[in-house]
Amino acid sequence: MSMPTEPESDPGTATAPPAPVTLDDYHTAARTLVDPAAWGYIEGGSGAETTLRESEAAYRRYRLRPRVLVDVSHCDLRTTLLGSPVELPVAIAPMAYHGLVSPEAEPGTVRAAAAAGALTVVSTFSGTPLEEIAEAAAGAPLWMQLYVFRDRPTTEALVRRAEAAGYRALVVTVDTPRVPRRARDLRNAFSLPPGMVPANFDDHHASGLQQASNGASVIGAHAARHHDAAFSWDDLAWLRSLTTLPLVLKGVLTGEDAARAAELGVEGIVVSNHGGRQLDGAVPALEALPEVVAAAAGRCEVYVDGGIRRGTDVLTALALGARAVLVGRPVLWGLAVAGSAGARDVLSILRAELEDAMALSGRPDLASVDAGLLRSCDTPATSPAAPLSTAPHRTPSKESTHR
Repeated sequence: MSMPTEPESDPGTATAPPAPVTLDDYHTAARTLVDPAAWGYIEGGSGAETTLRESEAAYRRYRLRPRVLVDVSHCDLRTTLLGSPVELPVAIAPMAYHGLVSPEAEPGTVRAAAAAGALTVVSTFSGTPLEEIAEAAAGAPLWMQLYVFRDRPTTEALVRRAEAAGYRALVVTVDTPRVPRRARDLRNAFSLPPGMVPANFDDHHASGLQQASNGASVIGAHAARHHDAAFSWDDLAWLRSLTTLPLVLKGVLTGEDAARAAELGVEGIVVSNHGGRQLDGAVPALEALPEVVAAAAGRCEVYVDGGIRRGTDVLTALALGARAVLVGRPVLWGLAVAGSAGARDVLSILRAELEDAMALSGRPDLASVDAGLLRSCDTPATSPAAPLSTAPHRTPSKESTHR
């Protein structure tokens, strides 16, 4: 598999394409720049990719109910995530191998987040060591995404390194006891290009990721060898014993699991179907969000990812009770098109669109965003119960109030 290269052009005859102004523009531009097999890995989902499609479509099933004659001369997007101040309620989701789309790789991504005042969740399977990523972040908030491996000392070592490097929370992925068949990867016999390795592991864990065998998914094969499919609720106590860092569970889609997580004292939940890459047919994260928020009942912070492409999508998620959203693929599109500057522009576009949506909805700050802003397309506009009636938007602790 070849690495991304700059397109050739004749400066005397070529017309520069218009600069991207939406995330869809970045998607269109990135597709022409990224190796096809890598593009399939980034864009693809599992099974028939039903959940992948539905995750984005779920946002189209809501409409906004704007209020007027509200002072929106200034819209305040600032908040805190587990006590860390951020400039907007949009964080970068954990994604592996940013170097597939740009030589700037993960350092370019975290520099973009730092410039935007956003938080980044760094993948266990980054192509750059977690310490170098922290150095590039220059003090901007980072959380470390964590898989629990059969070899528990490997997991413990990652926790210790994250603590030492200044990461502020651990995001434990709980929806990946195994990696399912992903048709695009199988068709493309996807493997990592020469020289690209999971930089946070020794050779034992890195082996096998750079060569496909008979079209098999090397990512899935690696997960089958090393992920601990027996990891359960009982093991959270062991994980908690390793660290004082806050724990966030990523991959929760039901109220039952949210309630249990809150009872066990986790500090955060990411409502997520893994970008449609795990269980095909799983509920879109946005649809699961109200149920999870109600079950958490203010005992932990709740975030959501998957399918966010517009500022109005961010606003919809906030109105349904999310404290913040995580955005994944679009950040890689920006990184592919223009490196760190492109990733930053993706965040800037979302910020500008969110500011527009808040102002035009009569919501001058995040505390004013609640379920009364929304009407489901399944609810007739003439119904006396047209505004959504869900759990309270937020009942956060004093330490985590929007500022």
